[in-house]
Amino acid sequence: MNKVLKNPLFWGAAILGLSIDRFTKDWVMEVFQIGESWHVWPGVFHFTFVVNSGAAFSLFHEQGEWLRWVSLLVSLVLFGMVVWGPQLSFGEQLGFGFIFSGALGNGIDRFASGKVIDFIDVRLIQFPIFNMADVFINIGVICLIVSAFWTEGRSRSQKP
Repeated sequence: MNKVLKNPLFWGAAILGLSIDRFTKDWVMEVFQIGESWHVWPGVFHFTFVVNSGAAFSLFHEQGEWLRWVSLLVSLVLFGMVVWGPQLSFGEQLGFGFIFSGALGNGIDRFASGKVIDFIDVRLIQFPIFNMADVFINIGVICLIVSAFWTEGRSRSQKP
């Protein structure tokens, strides 16, 4: 079997996630000025264009230089794991694919400008502004957790 095609859901999730991330960031840069906010649901949900030189929740603010290399390393490790590693389960393919798309999406921003484009502003719970790459990383982690419990539960129920 072709090494690249043995985990097709990984590639599907990666392409879907990266495409949505790039499309939404391009849309935000085209429509908004930095700092501008659109009130989708006032006081609850806004689109607010900010740039973040740190990691999630603006951790490591102004230390984006090494974060670009972390994004690249995560992307390369996941790529290598999928191409040269074993065939992954359904949940693992989706999970790692979405994490790959998020790491690559934010990595592209970091290499291009040293900053990540954020715009999803959930004000109801005063959550830090984030982007679709962050969403896909979280979806990927959830897929991996569910997959781990699903696999563990199936292996226990199959034991005599």
